[in-house]
Amino acid sequence: MSITDVPTLIYNVITKIRTRPSRRPALIGVGGAQGSGKSTVCWLLEAANRGRFAHFSLDDVYLTRAEREALATEVHPLCTTRGPPSTHDLDLADRTIASLETPAGAKTPLPRFDKARDDRAPEETWHVFRGLPEAILVDAWCMGAKPLEAGDLSEPINALERNEDTDGVWRRFTAERLGEEYQTFFEGFDALIYLQAPSWDIVRVWRGQQEEQMLGRALTADEAAALDRFVMHYERITRSMLAGNHSAKWIVHLDEARNVTRIEER
Repeated sequence: MSITDVPTLIYNVITKIRTRPSRRPALIGVGGAQGSGKSTVCWLLEAANRGRFAHFSLDDVYLTRAEREALATEVHPLCTTRGPPSTHDLDLADRTIASLETPAGAKTPLPRFDKARDDRAPEETWHVFRGLPEAILVDAWCMGAKPLEAGDLSEPINALERNEDTDGVWRRFTAERLGEEYQTFFEGFDALIYLQAPSWDIVRVWRGQQEEQMLGRALTADEAAALDRFVMHYERITRSMLAGNHSAKWIVHLDEARNVTRIEER
């Protein structure tokens, strides 16, 4: 089975949720490590149901660059890098979802982040969803991640933590945010689906493939080194999720080619 078959699973989950009396849109979270295909799956489903489903990513609601730089000054320099818990504007995500859940006739601007500028795109460039969708799809690499154990944070797990977070301030702050407001956010979803990579090592390979596809060429040595450092920001929580520490009910197990090997319901 190909990953392009996963939208059918999500559609069936949405159909089941839609049988409830409430007319509120089904709120579906899709998680998975970087490069696992979660955004692609959501885009395919949205395209096949144009006007019926709304989709945005937590990547679209990053804090602005200025906000992350302020956080870096107040807490730790590593907070500048987008992605880990604490670098998203969950209030913006909540407001967007609330607007999409209003009666038909509403117009909801869907946030967009400009990764080339490393800053939020101007609001006038955001796509506007009109009306009441049947489902709202939100994808995120950390969607449904459970809190980290405090005792596991003392020892660094990679060079980034060892060399740039020597006192553990950044990883404790990130873990606190994950254990607090992010859990509240995840609990609001009707269903969570997780695309399970076969290993942490393949995540770096997939992320490199994404970069090369975007650039249209192979990465230089400096670019590869920068990417190695970048993915280290995600490693601790990703490894925890790969070990099963997430709240998804449906787990789509992938092989290294992103083929679906099995679907687990728990």
